[in-house]
Amino acid sequence: MAELIKVGMADYKVGCAPASLISYGLGSCVGIALFDPVVKVGGLSHIMLPDSFSARSVENPAKFADSAIPLMLADIIRLGGVKTRIWAKIAGGAQMFSFANTMEIMRIGDRNAEAVQAILSQLNIPLRGRDTGGNYGRTVELNLEKGIFRIKTIAKGEKEL
Repeated sequence: MAELIKVGMADYKVGCAPASLISYGLGSCVGIALFDPVVKVGGLSHIMLPDSFSARSVENPAKFADSAIPLMLADIIRLGGVKTRIWAKIAGGAQMFSFANTMEIMRIGDRNAEAVQAILSQLNIPLRGRDTGGNYGRTVELNLEKGIFRIKTIAKGEKEL
C-alpha cells in the first residue's frame, strides 16, 4: 500500500511516487497541487490566506499563497523536479458563509483562488485544472504515481482533474 501523506491546514508537503498527498476540509482555503510527471514528484499545499503582506504574524509561511507556493516549488526541485515540467491543479476557495453585505474582505475564498492563480502565473507554472468557488468544502488528494488530483465533497460527490 502506498504511503498517504497528510497535509494540514497552513501546511505543505512534498513527496515522490508511489505516495499520495491528502488535505482534508478545504473551505475558503485553497489546495494547490504541483507535479512533475517525468520524475513523479510533487507537492500539496493547504493555504489559508492570499498573502503575507498584511498579516500580523508571518511565522508560518505555509499559511499564505505568496510564500507557500515558492517554498513548495523549491522543495520539489530539490527532489529532482524540473520547473519547466511542473504543472498545477487547484481546488477550494469556497464562500462558506453568506453575508448580507459582502465586503471585499469577506470574499476570502475568491481572494485566495485569485492570489494562487496570480502566483502560478508569475512563476510560469501552467494551471491544468481547477475546482474553486461554490459554498461547499472539499478534500483533495494528489496521486504522485499518476498525477491524478482527486476532489471529494459531500455535496457534489467526487471528481478527478
